[in-house]
Amino acid sequence: MVFTATMLIFTAAFLVPLVWVVLGAMKPPAELARVPPTILPETWVPETYAQAWNYMDLGRFFLNTLVVAIGAWAVQLAVAVPAAYALSKLRPLLGNVILGLMLATLMLPAAALLVPMYLTISDLGLLNSPAAIWLPAAANAFNIYLLKRFFDQIPRELLEAATIDGAGPIRTLINIVLPISRPILAVVSIFAVVAAWKDFIWPLLVFSDPAKQTLSVALQRFAPDTPINLLLAGLVLAGLPMVALFLAFQRHILAGLTAGGIKG
Repeated sequence: MVFTATMLIFTAAFLVPLVWVVLGAMKPPAELARVPPTILPETWVPETYAQAWNYMDLGRFFLNTLVVAIGAWAVQLAVAVPAAYALSKLRPLLGNVILGLMLATLMLPAAALLVPMYLTISDLGLLNSPAAIWLPAAANAFNIYLLKRFFDQIPRELLEAATIDGAGPIRTLINIVLPISRPILAVVSIFAVVAAWKDFIWPLLVFSDPAKQTLSVALQRFAPDTPINLLLAGLVLAGLPMVALFLAFQRHILAGLTAGGIKG
């Protein structure tokens, strides 16, 4: 009984704000400002979503954000997978020290890294370029640690058998390790895409050109001069892809987070 009540409370705490935003976007501005607020719209205005899309030119910013998110995902996997594989299976000299230094970066406040990262990106001439998001995203110690922990569970005998058959480290990684690691790759991919999609401070700093800004930055820029119902509709539209992504891959996410070994 206590467990059920707790689950209902937590579910309501997450769902009520989402439902309020979805319904609020379909209310006229005057009804949104009413005190006390209405739960269901007295006047339904579902066309608000189409109006928000056109008013704020959200298609452009969706495309910008999609480019940033896909690039960040690809670069993170290209860096994190080989790094985790090397630390787990190739056992380089001082590998544990390197991993420890990587994990130590998780202790640093994100705000403390903004200035050196900005100066580096500026010196490289990458401002207003998607690469300004992609390159810093590659240095993700948490994803490397997740991958390494999963790779540690892969039996060494399996890799030794591939070596006996003439497979080198790269071929073993591609043909043996990656197919086994689909659950954890799904988890890391979700983390990478969601982090790039919802990030605000860093894109705000590196994208001074309004035409190249991401959704989170563009919505903040439009906020002062946009009717509240259109702004809420924009927020709902901006969040829909990530909700759909989670619902589509939730089984893989749970499998990756709970994977503790390889079943024979």
